[in-house]
Amino acid sequence: MALDTVRATFRRPFAARELLEQFWFVVSVSWVPAMLVAIPFGAVIALQLGTLTRQIGAQSFTGAASVLAVVQQAAPIVTTLVIAGAGGAAICAALGARRTRDEIDALRVMGVDPVQHLVVPRVIACILAAVLLNGLVSVVGVIGGYVFNVIVQGGTPGAYLSSFTALAQLSDLWVGELKAVIFGFIAGIVACHRGLNAAGGPKGVGDAVNQAVVVTFLLLFFVNFVITTLYLQLVPGKGA
Repeated sequence: MALDTVRATFRRPFAARELLEQFWFVVSVSWVPAMLVAIPFGAVIALQLGTLTRQIGAQSFTGAASVLAVVQQAAPIVTTLVIAGAGGAAICAALGARRTRDEIDALRVMGVDPVQHLVVPRVIACILAAVLLNGLVSVVGVIGGYVFNVIVQGGTPGAYLSSFTALAQLSDLWVGELKAVIFGFIAGIVACHRGLNAAGGPKGVGDAVNQAVVVTFLLLFFVNFVITTLYLQLVPGKGA
């Protein structure tokens, strides 16, 4: 289905209205939970790294480590987890309900490709929403980490910011956005695939939703490991 979706993306007609509706839906159900999850994520990372750097006498690097952890790792993961759990689950349930009502077969009988008409706009909507929310989560997570490090742990604002600007590089932001694109694609594909293959009535739809969320989480962490490993091997650090 992933290959069929990529090929169908460049075929006409393109369901632009469906794309806008799905994009708005995914963003509307995901942005508030993403922000609420980003705050404790940034706080926990800052508190943990602040305690560790204090023990080894490297307090001046707390800001760089916290911000890079949020931008490279936490933000794309949190964004995709929320999209898969909220938007992806709803997409899977909607397509599964259409499947049980034989609407998918009806589209094929009428000569309409379900992948082009239903899957493509939903997958692109998940990708765009992931990229947008990734930036939002990054900002909220960094602010949360800054507040907790400076206020709770007594760190200095100047050291927090200077260490970040000294060690961070633009590629750190780009790899976070690349992860958001790939993770959003995975979340959309898995949700649509499980929805279009749901069977067994309402219970089958519920099982498909559960499977879509679990499979997305497993693929997410595996792909994140692969991308992070390649990035650390190919892109040297700023201080190297």
